[in-house]
Amino acid sequence: MGAHGVLLPVLLLVAASLTSAAAAAEDNIQPLSTLNMDAARVMMDAGSVIHASPEVLGKNGEDSAWVTVNYTTTAPTAGHWIALFSPADFDLSIGGKQSSSTNAEGEEAPAGLPMAPIKYKFANISTSFMSSGGGSTSFLLINQRYDYAFGLFSGGKDNPKLVAVSNKISFANPKAPVFPRLSQGKEWNEMAVTWTSGYNIDEAYPFVEWRMKGEENAKRTPAGTLTFTKSHLCGKPANAEGYRDPGFIHTAFLKDLWPNREYSYQIGHELPDGTIAWGKSSGFRASPSPGQASLQRIVVFGDMGLGQSDGSNELAGFQPGAQVTTDRLVKDLPNYDAVFHIGDLSYANGFLAQWDQFTAQIEPIASKVPYMVSSGNHERTYQDTGGFYNGNDSHGECGVPAETYFYAPAENRGKFWYAADYGMFRFCVGDTEHDWRPGSEQHAFLDRCFAAADRKHQPWLVFAAHRPLGYSSNDYYAREGSFSEPMGRTLQSLWQKHRVDLAIYGHVHNYERTCPVYENTCTAAAAASAEDRPSSSYSGVLGGTIHVVAGTGGAKLRSYAGGEWPQWSVARNESFGYVKLTARDHSELCFEFIHSDDGAVLDAFTITRDYKDVLACTVDSCAPHTLAN
Repeated sequence: MGAHGVLLPVLLLVAASLTSAAAAAEDNIQPLSTLNMDAARVMMDAGSVIHASPEVLGKNGEDSAWVTVNYTTTAPTAGHWIALFSPADFDLSIGGKQSSSTNAEGEEAPAGLPMAPIKYKFANISTSFMSSGGGSTSFLLINQRYDYAFGLFSGGKDNPKLVAVSNKISFANPKAPVFPRLSQGKEWNEMAVTWTSGYNIDEAYPFVEWRMKGEENAKRTPAGTLTFTKSHLCGKPANAEGYRDPGFIHTAFLKDLWPNREYSYQIGHELPDGTIAWGKSSGFRASPSPGQASLQRIVVFGDMGLGQSDGSNELAGFQPGAQVTTDRLVKDLPNYDAVFHIGDLSYANGFLAQWDQFTAQIEPIASKVPYMVSSGNHERTYQDTGGFYNGNDSHGECGVPAETYFYAPAENRGKFWYAADYGMFRFCVGDTEHDWRPGSEQHAFLDRCFAAADRKHQPWLVFAAHRPLGYSSNDYYAREGSFSEPMGRTLQSLWQKHRVDLAIYGHVHNYERTCPVYENTCTAAAAASAEDRPSSSYSGVLGGTIHVVAGTGGAKLRSYAGGEWPQWSVARNESFGYVKLTARDHSELCFEFIHSDDGAVLDAFTITRDYKDVLACTVDSCAPHTLAN
């Protein structure tokens, strides 16, 4: 290959990355980053008061609690705002010490607060504030291991002046184990339980107590413990104003589970005196054995982010659908068995307290069904850190928080690709933040992962990854000309060779699905449904892979390219929602796109076929020397 041949893919990669970043930049501004804490000053005002109640939270073991904040000031402005800080002595760190606006010599006080708040609201969220100078609002706090205090600021976000600090509040046991989250282990009959606490291993011993439904005696399984520090992070704000002690993350592996049986479990820590600090109890249903025919339902989506039911952080513009999708998944919990969240999880963007907030948000789901994650650009991408893309999408995190807070059954948690079996499904999960091209470590893994599916018993083969490596008519992919990530379709030969049924992506904040497609050409015709909508059914040999973009978990929605639809694009929807896959037997798969707002089915199709249809040769799906052709 000549020099131009070498440079062209690289230039395309850089150009597409820059185009993608520019197009989405306005949607990816973390609200906490808009607070100019470097300019913060202490200017205590005797006429300003802020008070929070109750002062002790979680007396009955709760891991979250509502707090009422009352505040007054003599000269109310639209630039007054209230922020939650933890630890509570945040004001002592401004300029290195607490100080007034000027010192004895009349010099201006030191500025800068090397700590971002966890959340904030403008004071005029209380309708009486601008007229009376007084207001009241409520914040939802979670147990994040330290005490808390609220600050009342004037000067807006650009020139913050701390005018009052509240009383301290705290949880009864700030170190308590919280927010259990399940994931499948490396074997189908193994469940990993991960949680967060303030206990290091030398303070208390972490374990899970668990039993199968109907058993009298419980087992105890010890947990491993991980954490990370500033030195593990790659840049600002993650290792600067956005840093917050992550506590300790524990994972225990519950093994030799009986297929489809119900289990209960409870996380806990045994203290040196023999007492136990318990977390919440919960339960789950073990996975079916690979190939087992039973009702199996899997949810897939990407790009959720953090919702705030207390109205803080201006997240309505950052991830406006995150809370509604979470609420819908909680309501629909009896109707699915596992979740695959394929990248862009919390959008913490270097403000690490948001990871605790996110694990609290999904806890009602993740504590009851496996919550499988993959790596997205907002988890991993950071310049000069060995990823496939350069950039600053993770804002200094470079994968460390995501890969520590969540367990995935990868050989190396720094390379988030893995296989997951669930009954009649095999999922091969890719990591688009690392090289996937032929000759790469990941490409070899995917080849093995697809090949290991016994299609007699696991007929439904699914590839899932964050960035679209196949087909998307999002506006910037269309302008780039490839309708996918640069060089993304280098996996097409694997999808075709192994007859991958579905490839599902996030990253693009809309919904789109294709026909079964190979090399830009539809390979199977759909039977139209009775209604005049893009629902359809496929039967027999697909001849290609159906590609689905479902980056619709909550981040701000994006548009499609103008003009005529590509012939492979058969359904689109700009709504928040998630994909649901349902299999009852080896011959039929039902696909649905569920609307987060009301649970309505916005798009659907079925695949019906026999085993011989999987085996049948189509274009490039059989070795060229076979006599079958």
